[in-house]
Formats: sequence, C-alpha cells, structure tokens
Amino acid sequence: MVYVGIDLGGTNIAVGVVSEAGSILAETGAKTLADRPYQAIVRDMAELVKRAVAKARLTMDDVKAVGIGIPGVAFADTGVVYNCTNLGWVNVPLRAEMQQYIHKPIFIDNDANAAALAESVAGASAGCKSSILLTLGTGVGGGIVMDGKPWAGAHGRAGEMGHMILVPDGVPCTCGKSGCVERYCSGTALIREAKQACRNFPETSILQKAGGNIEKINAKLVIDAAKEGDAPALRVFNSFARYLAMTINNLIWAFDPEIVVLGGGLSYAGGFLLDAVNALIPRHQMGEPLPIAPVVLARLGNEAGIIGAAMLGR
Repeated sequence: MVYVGIDLGGTNIAVGVVSEAGSILAETGAKTLADRPYQAIVRDMAELVKRAVAKARLTMDDVKAVGIGIPGVAFADTGVVYNCTNLGWVNVPLRAEMQQYIHKPIFIDNDANAAALAESVAGASAGCKSSILLTLGTGVGGGIVMDGKPWAGAHGRAGEMGHMILVPDGVPCTCGKSGCVERYCSGTALIREAKQACRNFPETSILQKAGGNIEKINAKLVIDAAKEGDAPALRVFNSFARYLAMTINNLIWAFDPEIVVLGGGLSYAGGFLLDAVNALIPRHQMGEPLPIAPVVLARLGNEAGIIGAAMLGR
C-alpha cells in the first residue's frame, strides 16, 4: 500500500505518492489560484491525487490514505480548517469536501507539523521518537513530533514557535504582538538589522554586495558577508544566532526532544549557522550533566511537505 501527500500552499499545490518508508514514487502539481472558492481548489486537489497515482502506475485501490498539509490551523477530528490566512479560508470543511471525490481516509494538519513528521520518518530526525523542527525563512514556523506523531496541542496551535515572546515589548510583529521570535530569528529580521547596519556603517561589504542599493539586501547576502568576516555583518549574524540559540534552549527545556532540526531557507547557511548556534546553546543550560538535544540541518528540503502530509495517514 502507498499513501498520497498534498502540500497545499498559497501559490502552489504539490501532490505525491509516497511509500511506507517515506520515498516519493511519483508527483505532480499545479497553481493554487487561491482567489477561487475553496470548492474549486479542492476539486483540483482531488484531480491531482488521481493524476499522481496514475503516474505511479497504480490505482486508487493501492492507496491507503491521503494526507493534506495546510498553511494554517485544522481540527484533526472534524477535518475542518479553522483558519488558513494564505487561502482566505475560515471554517472550511476540507475533509468532507475532499471525500466527495476521494473515498479514502483523509488526514489534515499544519504544513510545518507535516514537515516535522517527514524529517522524523525519512530525514534528519529519523529514528527519534521526539523531535522539533524549526523552519527559518521569511518568518519562523515549527513542528513538534512526540512518540512518533505530530503534536498539534489542544487547539491546533502547538508548533507556532515564531510567535512565542522572546523580547518583552520588542519589535512589533505581524501577529499583533511585540517581541516575537519571528522578529529576531527570521530572514526578515536579518534584513532589517542589516539595513540598519548599512546606515550606520556604509563601508560594510553588505552594501557593496547589494550594489549600493539597500533595498536589494537579502538574507543570503548578509550571511555571505558575515562568512567573509565583515564586522557589521558579523554583528548582525551573531545577534541572530544568539536569539536563535535562546529560542532553541527554551524549546529544549519545554519539550526535552531528542533532536532539534533547522529547516527553511536560512538553514542553507549550513555549518556556519550550526556551529554558531551549537556553540551558544550550552551557555543557556543548567550545570547538571544531562544530554543536550543536538541541533542539525533538515535533509528533505521541498519534499518534506509531500512526504509529511502522506505520513499523516501512516
């Protein structure tokens, strides 16, 4: 038997047929066209499922379950999407709508929880019963796996690490609060601080790499300048790494996972980021000689969404 995973985003829908071990056997996709009614989007998702199964040279009889990862909050018991900002969905009966076309068990969860599950099945945290995934991109997301299963909490909000308060009365966040992790540990945060560094130190290589245009600064450019030893860039990066280490430390003390996985675009900084964070985390630990969860890089990249969604049904 195989599983089908749907990675539903505001821009694209990616669908894949996945083996029991977490390998993608066939995949397909289409534009979401999110301004349409949800019924049209669900109909497209169902057609993509059938297309992916056919592409794998299988039939729907070979499919055990279908999983859907969404960029929002869903109730696993009812299959209702409570809120999905990117799609403009509120209280959408996704499971019931999907089962008009696909007569298989349908499982739904947040896309970050699905990605965390994927890494625990076939990626960086494979073999671990408990793990945490932090996705570092434009914002900060996350997923928690406990006893081999994604843990969404009592109301589907668990894993929203980006909106934990890190700095009281700090930088205002898009969620309406201030001082959230996302304001200090994201690509957006790196860019904001790099722009300020360029205003204070116009000789920095950050600005040179941006061709003298402060609006062309991106996170990769800042990290590249820091790797080369540019002093303002290093200060920006080191501040970012310190806040990230503090966040990871808080998660370690709250959940005591076996491993912490870093994904998202900023994880492509690789060893440069890992070394900085792993050097800082012990400073925030207590003196007792207990193991500290290692921090590692995610392995599955863009495939995590499909694999994790599929594994919801496993």
